[in-house]
Amino acid sequence: MDQLELMSKLSIPGKTKMVLIVMDGVGGLPGPGGLTELEAARTPNLDALAERSIVGLSTPARPGVTPGSGPGHVALFGYDPIDWPIGRGVLEALGIDFDLGPNDLAARGNFATVDADGNILDRRAGRIPTETGARLVEKLRQIELPGVETFVEVVKEYRFVLVLRGKGLADGLTETDPQMTGVPPLPVEALRPEAETSAKLLNHWLAEARKLLADEEKANSMNLRGIAKVPPIPKMSDLYKMRLGAIATYPMYRGIGRLVGMDVLKTGDTIASEIETLREHWDDYDFFFFHVKKTDSYGEDGNFDGKVHVIEEADEALNDILALKPDVVLISGDHSTPWALKAHSWHEVPVLLWSEYIRPDSVDAFGERPCMQGGLGHICHPDMVPLMMANAGRLTKFGA
Repeated sequence: MDQLELMSKLSIPGKTKMVLIVMDGVGGLPGPGGLTELEAARTPNLDALAERSIVGLSTPARPGVTPGSGPGHVALFGYDPIDWPIGRGVLEALGIDFDLGPNDLAARGNFATVDADGNILDRRAGRIPTETGARLVEKLRQIELPGVETFVEVVKEYRFVLVLRGKGLADGLTETDPQMTGVPPLPVEALRPEAETSAKLLNHWLAEARKLLADEEKANSMNLRGIAKVPPIPKMSDLYKMRLGAIATYPMYRGIGRLVGMDVLKTGDTIASEIETLREHWDDYDFFFFHVKKTDSYGEDGNFDGKVHVIEEADEALNDILALKPDVVLISGDHSTPWALKAHSWHEVPVLLWSEYIRPDSVDAFGERPCMQGGLGHICHPDMVPLMMANAGRLTKFGA
């Protein structure tokens, strides 16, 4: 019996309220002053909550494995990310409410800047505004492929979605983003024979797309990531017998919430607007996924101070969440995005769990080094929701 089956058997309905606060990419590394981004931030509310909570560190996927955002969030929601790989294209498409069919093939697109030799200068095209991305998407909609329908949709900033619809499409395809600058994009390659046709179609589309973008100042190229179909993942709403609401400003995170059975709640672009959304829907749901994005964005940009500022903004919002009197609060991140690496990393992520029924440890601050001393010890991301469920009184006894 795997963990999902066990949770399905043990979970029971209830009236308790749970909030999972995800500060995307919150884990970091020491900066110039010797403190990590989280440790350097002024976080009186997080520290006060840590003092009456139990804390620890959590591994998103496996020790030493650097997860993408999709695997990191799948794991946070109780699924083993190795057993349930989910392409980022699927998440982006669902996040913008695109109606993906079971045979559609979806890819996350990133506009990029390349030099005269085709080598990548900027993997995100200077984070162009969404309005520019929308104009470029209109260009790309001119491309036609033999035997399939193509859909190109704007997402946010430099991101877009490409969907192919037709018979015989298969996933099992490589990405074109080499994850570094100074080198050219990679071709799409098939990882299994059934995907050969799909690889040829995508490479043809990319070639035509790059021709159309050649005269653009910044976004004169692009890459495709997370090329996949919708997996048959079981829904959290069924597994845990509760109503779940997702509050996130970025489409991909709304997409993963929808994929696992959450209602995606309309919100604005700021943490303050997310708090208002939480208040508005507080009586409607048992479990809330509350996502903070910019911690990850600033980490990827190598902006230590920017990441510190967003952590402090989230700290200020914490009291508004606690004022709603949730029964269980868990605070963590999907993965670490240290400013020093400007990328996701394999490092464990700080985690804080509060409820009326926890055994508080002696830690009185929320940061990487304090969490090393915490009573939770070293756990794995898929353990988090079961711990929340137990503290909410929503798991019955196992065995006689």
